[in-house]
Parts: sequence; C-alpha cells; structure tokens
Amino acid sequence: MNTMTFEKLQYNELKDIVKSHCVSGLGKQLLDKLEPTPNIKVVKNRLNETTEARAILDAEGHIPFLGVSNVESIIQDIEKGIILEPTKLLSISDFLRGCRKLKRFMLDKEFFAPVLASYANSMSEFQSIEEEIDFSIKGNRVDSAASKELKRIRSNIEAVEEKIKERLNKFLNNSANKKYIQEFFISKKDDRYTIPIKASFKNQVSGTIVEVSSKGATVFIEPSTVTKLNGELATLKAEEAMEEYQILATLSGAILEEISAIKINMELISQYDMVFAKAKFSQHIGGTEPKLNDYGYIKLVQCKHPLLAGDVVPLDFEIGKDYRSLVITGPNAGGKTIVLKTIGLLTLAAMSGFHIVGDKGTELSIFEKIFVDIGDNQSIENALSTFSSHMKNLSEILRSANNHTLLLFDEIGSGTEPNEGAALAISILEEFYYKGCLTVATTHYGEIKRFSEMHSDFMNAAMQFDSETLEPMYKLIIGKSGESNALWISRKLNVQEHILQRAKGYMDNKEYRLDRINENKKRKPRIVQEEVAAKTDYQKGDRVRLLDYEDFGIVYEELDNFNNVTVFYNGEFMEVNYKRLSLELSATELYPDGYDLNTLFVDFQTRKMQHDIERGSKKALKKIQKEIRKKKE
Repeated sequence: MNTMTFEKLQYNELKDIVKSHCVSGLGKQLLDKLEPTPNIKVVKNRLNETTEARAILDAEGHIPFLGVSNVESIIQDIEKGIILEPTKLLSISDFLRGCRKLKRFMLDKEFFAPVLASYANSMSEFQSIEEEIDFSIKGNRVDSAASKELKRIRSNIEAVEEKIKERLNKFLNNSANKKYIQEFFISKKDDRYTIPIKASFKNQVSGTIVEVSSKGATVFIEPSTVTKLNGELATLKAEEAMEEYQILATLSGAILEEISAIKINMELISQYDMVFAKAKFSQHIGGTEPKLNDYGYIKLVQCKHPLLAGDVVPLDFEIGKDYRSLVITGPNAGGKTIVLKTIGLLTLAAMSGFHIVGDKGTELSIFEKIFVDIGDNQSIENALSTFSSHMKNLSEILRSANNHTLLLFDEIGSGTEPNEGAALAISILEEFYYKGCLTVATTHYGEIKRFSEMHSDFMNAAMQFDSETLEPMYKLIIGKSGESNALWISRKLNVQEHILQRAKGYMDNKEYRLDRINENKKRKPRIVQEEVAAKTDYQKGDRVRLLDYEDFGIVYEELDNFNNVTVFYNGEFMEVNYKRLSLELSATELYPDGYDLNTLFVDFQTRKMQHDIERGSKKALKKIQKEIRKKKE
C-alpha cells in the first residue's frame, strides 16, 4: 500500500471515525499504527475480534473501561528511576483497578467471545499495589496513616503550630501592641508565622522581618516569642518531607518490580480498546463481517460507502470470477468514481478488521497491493499537466503491479487527444491484464468500451441514468455498455433528429459525409469603400479626439500638404495625420464670434505679461529688462 492509495480512498478518514470510539489514548495509538495487511490469517483474526466484540456490545451494552487511561508516560518515569508524585500514583492505581475489572468482565464472556476472552488470561492483577496506593494516598497527598512515623511527625507539627498561633494571638490581643499592628491577623510567609506591622514601627517590635509589602507600608515580622517555635516547626516539616519521600519511593518501587507485567497489561488494554472501538463503529453503521478470500474474487451485495451519510444507493458489484477487468461507462456525476472508491475502501476496511455495510453473500479479497489513479493529479510544482501526472502515476504502478494487485482507474487515458488516449489506455489495460492484476476502470471513450466487448476476460458495466429526467440513478449495471447520454440530452433539448441520427452513424462506422456545399450558399466578399475624411474638416480652435491617445486636443494649424494637422496637446504642439483624428466639437460651437483663438495656445502667465506691457506697466518693463541682462551675461 502507499500513501496515495490511503489518501484517494479516504482510508485515514475512516480510521479517524473508528478512533473516535476509543476510550483511551492507548487504543488511539494502536489505531494510528494500524494498516491493512495482505496476510489472510491476520485479517480473519482481526475480523473475528470485531465480530466477537460486537456480540459482547449487543449483549451487554457497555464495556468497563472506567479508570483505564494512557499511563505510558508514568511508566517511562518509573523506568527512569523517578519517584512518582501522589497524583501519578493514583493514576496507576486507577489503571490497575481498570485492568482487574476488565479482566474479570472478559473472562465471563467466553461464551460470546472465546478469542477475546482468552486474551484476558494474559492480564495480571495487582490488587495489593492498588490497595497500598489507595491506603497511603488520599486527597492527592500522602495520608498520615501511611506510616506511624509520619503520623507522629504531623501530630507534633499540629501541636507546635497551635502553640505558635496561641502566642501570636496573645501578641495581637495585647493593647500595648495595638499601635504597631497594621492589620489584626496572622499571616504565613515562607512557612513562617508573622504579624503585619506598620513600617514606621518596625524597630519598636522585637522579632525578625520576614517580608515587606510591595508599597513598603507594611512589614511582616516574626515576633521573637515564636522564633524558637518556628525553627522547631521547620525541622518537623523537613522530617515530614523526608518521610513522605520514603513512602512515595516505596510505592514507586513496588510498581517498578512489576513493570514488565504492567506493560503487558497496557498492550492488552490497547488491543481491547481498539477492538471495541471497531465494534462500536460496526454497531453505529449496522456493519457485518464479510466473507473473505485470497484469490481476487470480489462480490458486493447491497454495499455502501462507509463515509457517505444519508440515503445512499447501495452497490452490487462482482469481479474476479468470469472476468478480471471491468470497464465502467456512464454520465458525468453518475457515480462512477464513488463505485471505485467504495470497492477500494471496503477492501482496505476489511483488511484492517473493520466491518462493512453489506448484505449476506458479500465477499472481499485481500491484496498485496492496491493502486488508484483517481482525480486531477495536476502538479503546479513539477509543471505536469493532468495527463502527464496520470501517466507518471500509471508508469510507477506498471513497475510495481503483480497478480496480487487491485487497480482502480478513473477516466483512464483522459486529458489528451481522444484517439491517442483511447489507444494508450487499451494498451495499458492489456499490460495490467497480462500481469494478472484485477482492474476496474471508468472511461468516456467508446474505443475502450468496444475493446472490452471484444475481450473475453473483460466486461462492460454502465452507470444507469433516467432517460426522461436526465438524472443519474447511481446504480451500476454489469454487462451493459453505457448509453450515449449525450444524444439523449441533445434530443431532450430539441436538437433535430436527423443530426442525432447522423451522429449515431458516425459513432458506429466512422463514414463521414465529405461532399461540399453549393457555391451559391457561400458568402461573397463585400467591397467596402473607405470613407476619406474631408481635408477641410479641421479648423483652428476645433476640439478633436486623438485616436492614438484616447484623449482630446485643440487644432492649431489646419491641414498641410502632408495631410497633417498641428494639434495643441498637453502644453505641446504636435503634428497628427488627419486620419488619426476625429472631430469632437468645432470652434464655432465652442467660442463666440471675434474670440481671440490665439489665447487658447498661450498660458495664463504669458497672456498676463503681454497685457501688462500693452498697458505700460513699469513692473513688466523692469522684468523684461532684467531677463535681457541675464541673457547678455
């Protein structure tokens, strides 16, 4: 098997659904590693496990997995010599208790599930370790009853703490200390009992400053009257921690001594969790165990794709007995691809020990290899076309396929010139046939369909569609070629019957109609006189469109001897052939009689200067004289 097969057939999606029925990470890990196997003994055992688990579920309704969790990381800590914390010890205790209850439950189910029940014989019980942990650990901490020494130490701790509180309360209730105290309560800082004192009186109170508040207004002082007692308390706390460590070490050591047997329990719990997840999935879909063979015979009776929800049309299918290659034709969106995926995924599911949805008589074969070529494999990264990608995939499959291989090809030979594509597809199908492969292929090519009709070990099949409504019926009919739904659709859309009949004839015998049409039906070229624009069309001041610029300009000089018109455009004068212009508005429409058109081609500053000179402006004359001097310099 390869990753493309799993991806195209959605095998991992199916595993994810089954995995959702697991109750622990142990079963999920095992399902993640699960892959179809070509070993028929292993497959039969997997299917039998699922069937037995389903029988238990149907009879009992539930399995006692309570407390069973993934303790793999805790076991690894123990093997590294790490002393376990109370919470982890409780997890181990829950796990061992879950194993014990599951073992007894499974041993009682020998009638329903002899194989699964036999696994429980290999599971060990550790009730003494369970009880020891439960006795020593309560409320996620080491209990005082865990040892006489711990009980004595904690009793002494309580007595010392009581004395400390008594003396501190006496300090708080002393009226002489009232002015020093910031707040009247006992505060515990770094496992030392203190009184909140105003910072301004810190030197007035005998004791040790343990902590200062963030704003510095309060200091937490351990009064000297309890200093000795706090020291005694610290010593007792150290003794308590040492005794707790000894108890935790003893419990961790007891688990370490049985680590090998506990790991076997983990493996069995993982197996049980995975098997019952398969059974829950079977119960959810109404699955059954299919009959199995190893010689390439597949028969599906009212089978359904396991990932398709809702009202799915069941599939009846057979291959490997009277023929070894099946060619499926039919309309687009008619369900051909779903047929391929259903065959492939049901085969992978059975080889993984999953039940399938199908009626009695359904039989599946195991294969060493399953290859698929489904969907658009166009690769942008490798600059491969759809056809090239398909050919690259088929080339790799050709090198690996053998007589224990199932092949599923969608639209084989498509993506190129039809005659070449069909010829190449037939040649490839022949090669796979001679290798002994079992092949199911879909196609639109009539040549492949005809080849399949001629070959005794090939069979045609068609996806049925309603010829009246033109809707697919998603039903596979083996032994029948797909009808020309293109002609049916055309007829329903009122294409003339004689055209359809001629098309049908071309499909059957390729005798094309090659006579030429009558000459009087041909259109004759029409002589078109090019209209020449009048050379007097453009006058100074006309607004014209410059065809090369898709913009407007103003005519400055009329047509010259070279058929050019001078146009003022974007502050510049340019000569443009009159054919590259079109009149927008004439000057007579734009300006009144007597309007000085020259002002259109002079900017505002220049016009102002001329006006100032005409009226004798001294400022304008000085400016001109200044410019003359600059030029001389």
